Amino acid sequence: MRIEISGHQIDVTQALRDYVHSKLQRLDRHADNLLDAHVILSVDKLEQKAEATLNAAGRTLHAESVADDMYAAIDLLVDKLDRQVVKQKEKMTDHHRGESAARSAAFG
Repeated sequence: MRIEISGHQIDVTQALRDYVHSKLQRLDRHADNLLDAHVILSVDKLEQKAEATLNAAGRTLHAESVADDMYAAIDLLVDKLDRQVVKQKEKMTDHHRGESAARSAAFG
């Protein structure tokens, strides 16, 4: 997965880059069809904001989070993206699975 990190009103340090990379690696466990990610880190007065857009095969996932600390905002962001990726994967794998009344012999 290609990760692009940019900052608004903040200098993105190497430590922040490494932290974002390490956290986004968690998303690769759930989905192997993630193509690229664009992460924007910004500061507005006392608010630290992290937002990301993930491009997966056929889907675009977006999440943003706000916290007092940039590392906490990144953690919240990755948690939101992780839930979205898992939900998307479940939609793709569980499609038309399971027992339905129309497929069973009891229908009719």
